[in-house]
Amino acid sequence: MTETRPTGRTSRRALASVAAAALIAGGAIGSGYLPAATPAYAQALPKSPIEAPEHPPGSFAGIVNKVKPGVVSVKVKLDDSASSDDDDGPSQGRNLQNVPPQLREFFKRFGQNGPGGMQPQHQGPRGAVGSGFIISADGYVVTNNHVVDHAKTVQVTLDDGRTLDAKVIGKDSKTDVALLKITEGSNFPYVQFGKSAPQVGDWVVAIGNPFGLGGTVTAGIVSARGRDIGAGPYDDFLQIDAPINKGNSGGPTFNVNGEVVGMNTAIASPSGGSVGLAFAIPAETVQAVVDQLRTDGKVARGYLGVQIQPVTQDIAEGLGLDKAKGALVDHAENGTPAAKAGLKAGDVIEKVNGDTVDSARELSRKIAGLKPGAKVELSYLRGGKTDTATVTLGTMPTDGTKMASRDDDSGNGQPRLGLQLAPAGDVGLSDQGVAVVQVDPDGPAAAKGIEAGDVILDVGGQSVSRPADVATQIRAAESSGRKAVLMRVKSGKGQTRFVAVSLNKKAG
Repeated sequence: MTETRPTGRTSRRALASVAAAALIAGGAIGSGYLPAATPAYAQALPKSPIEAPEHPPGSFAGIVNKVKPGVVSVKVKLDDSASSDDDDGPSQGRNLQNVPPQLREFFKRFGQNGPGGMQPQHQGPRGAVGSGFIISADGYVVTNNHVVDHAKTVQVTLDDGRTLDAKVIGKDSKTDVALLKITEGSNFPYVQFGKSAPQVGDWVVAIGNPFGLGGTVTAGIVSARGRDIGAGPYDDFLQIDAPINKGNSGGPTFNVNGEVVGMNTAIASPSGGSVGLAFAIPAETVQAVVDQLRTDGKVARGYLGVQIQPVTQDIAEGLGLDKAKGALVDHAENGTPAAKAGLKAGDVIEKVNGDTVDSARELSRKIAGLKPGAKVELSYLRGGKTDTATVTLGTMPTDGTKMASRDDDSGNGQPRLGLQLAPAGDVGLSDQGVAVVQVDPDGPAAAKGIEAGDVILDVGGQSVSRPADVATQIRAAESSGRKAVLMRVKSGKGQTRFVAVSLNKKAG
């Protein structure tokens, strides 16, 4: 059985975790990017005792013999909280008590009885089965957060058949990484992280515990890099075509040198089984997260304090940019590092410490990959001119608090004017800006999300308070030869966003 995520009308993504029979993994997917770092504890450990024997050309046997002793199966007994929320109950003809909350929501939405269309049944204590790999001789084990989330007890089964108790040292839901420690024994065989990222087309070998069949080996190539599958705020997956199935979650992906280059986490599948679309968290992400988990038991991420949205082609034209790149600052939260450094709405962040920022999501990953207190130099565009600011990052708020960094696709359309406007103060909507009083329901503005009750705060980077101000800024944009004008709009719910308005209609 597997956890699935919808990808459209006929396909869904599945966590590559878990279970024989009724054992289903709990927890949420997360993934992301953190910079590569060699864990301090790993530097002091002896070289891996695993040695690869000779093997014939074209065979993966040598790699497998080298690394297989360092791969484990992970078995978890879940606490009651793993099944207490949002249970459909028997009234709807389903028994989803063993299914994690986010998976239950999918089944509710699509009317399925269980993973793979099968009915989950009670068969003893609730549990989960996944995979993992040992990264040090003293017994530290890496796996997915969703494998051990809500764990009451954890056991790992080694390649030599021993089953040993383990404890959870730390978890990070945003990257879906967890660190365990075997509580008995020592001098374990272990595997090592790769020193460089794999390239598209490189051979990889995956070893794990699919369907509870431990020690299973599959091979394939890296199909793509940098995949965003909507699993979390820092998606940066490797896509591989090595067959991955339920129970492979947390298992390693190796290169031909026997080094870990990824951790298997998710699959895209209409059936729940492998169709050659598997996703692994890059090793540099896993390694950096594990380093913090071992040291602090948690992960602290850098915090800039801006709401951001993508720079679409329309927005680029409205700003006079040649290419749709960078991250557009929607709003800088008061008192945050960004606000203290002078960043404002309308700025386009183009570089972080000299590295180009291609998208809003990439900015999120770069900032989250830095530690609180780090000083970074941001290069940004404002009013057609490039400037820089030095920012001392804060600590990202924990779950449950307001996040001041987001990717927002709400400005992706091409809204055009054709609106009835009035000073916002005259209609009691706001103390500033121009209110949208009426929208033609058959016009392009309505189709693109502009609604009565929205407030236009500025046009072309200039604050507006009267409908005439809006028209003036539009004429100025037309005179400069721009195809679109950028507007900052506040919705009736209080959220602000930038929209690029095509200039093939005049203000109404």
